[in-house]
Amino acid sequence: MTSSLPNSVFITGGTGFIGSHIARRYLTDGYTVTVLYRPQSGYGLLADVADQITWHEGDILDIPSLEAAILSGMDVIHAAAIVSFVPKDRDRMEQINVEGTANVVNVCLNAGVRKLGYVSSVAALGRPVAKGGEPNEPIVIDEEQKWVDSPNNSIYAKTKYWAELEVWRGVAEGLNAVMVNPSIVLGVGDWNRSSLQLIKYVHDEKPFYPAGLVNYVDVLDMSDVLVQLMQSTTTAKRFVLNGGTIPYRSLLEQIATALNKRPPTMRVAPALTRLLWPLEAVRAWMTGKAPLITRETARSASSLYQYNGQKIKQILDFQYRPLSETLRRITSAFSPP
Repeated sequence: MTSSLPNSVFITGGTGFIGSHIARRYLTDGYTVTVLYRPQSGYGLLADVADQITWHEGDILDIPSLEAAILSGMDVIHAAAIVSFVPKDRDRMEQINVEGTANVVNVCLNAGVRKLGYVSSVAALGRPVAKGGEPNEPIVIDEEQKWVDSPNNSIYAKTKYWAELEVWRGVAEGLNAVMVNPSIVLGVGDWNRSSLQLIKYVHDEKPFYPAGLVNYVDVLDMSDVLVQLMQSTTTAKRFVLNGGTIPYRSLLEQIATALNKRPPTMRVAPALTRLLWPLEAVRAWMTGKAPLITRETARSASSLYQYNGQKIKQILDFQYRPLSETLRRITSAFSPP
C-alpha cells in the first residue's frame, strides 16, 4: 500500500463466500474494513473476525444506508449478489443484482469514491450457441466476448450482464472502476451453498457426473487479484479470472481422492440431463423444496465452454494456484453438515 491509497474499504456482500475472503485479504493488508450487513443475517463467514471489522447496518436496496457508509475518497468493493438458477428467484435477482448495483454505482458517483471494484461473473459474458448446434470442441470465451441473446444464458447471467451495464454507465459518468469475472469459485466456506456443494456431493459418494467442462478459480486468487487491481492504476477494464478448465469427471475424481471417497462413475449424457430437469421441477413443486436440477443447471453442466483467464497476467505479476493445492486446502477444512 502506498501513501496515495486510502486505508479504508467498504464492502457489500462481505458476509458471503467471496466477499468474506476479500475482507480478510484487506485485513491482512492493514486496511480498516467496513462491511454492510443486515442484523437478521448475522456476521456470516466473518464471525471469527467480527471484532476486527466495522459493521454498517443497511442494504444495497436502501440508498440512505449506502449514503451513510460510502464516503469521499474511500475504496468500495461491490460483491453482493444473489446466485440462483431457480425460475421463481428471477424478480429477486433482478432487484438485488441489477437495481442494487445501480444504487451502489450512483452513491459512489455522488460521494466521489477513489475506486469501485465490482465482482461480476463469467456468466455475464454470455454463452453463444455453437454454429451447427452442439459443439464438438470447447468454445473459448474471453473479455472481448460480446453479449448475444442465447438460450444458453441463464436468468442469473442476464442479471449480471445488466448489472455490468450499470457499472459501465458509471464509468462513462466519471467513476474509477475495475471489474473481475470469475468462473466457478472454489475455497473454504458454507458446504451447503454454491460451488462448494460439489465437495459434499463427492463426500456423499453420489454416483453420477455430468458430461461437460468445469472452469474454476481459487477464491484466494480472486481476492488477491481484485485487491491488487484496486491498488493499481488500472481502471475501466474487466478481467476474466479462470485458473483452469477440466471435465467435471476429472474434478470430481480429484475431490474424491482428496477426501478418500469413491468417485462418481456414471456419466449423465446431455440428452438424459434434459429429460431429468422437468421431472425434478414437478418434484420440487409437489414438495415445496428447491429443485436439485433446473433447465439452466442442466445446460451448464453439459456445456463445452472454456474461459481464457490469461489477460490479468499482462497487468499483474500473478500466477494461478494449482488445482491440487486448492483442493487440499478445501478438503482438509471440510466438515460434513
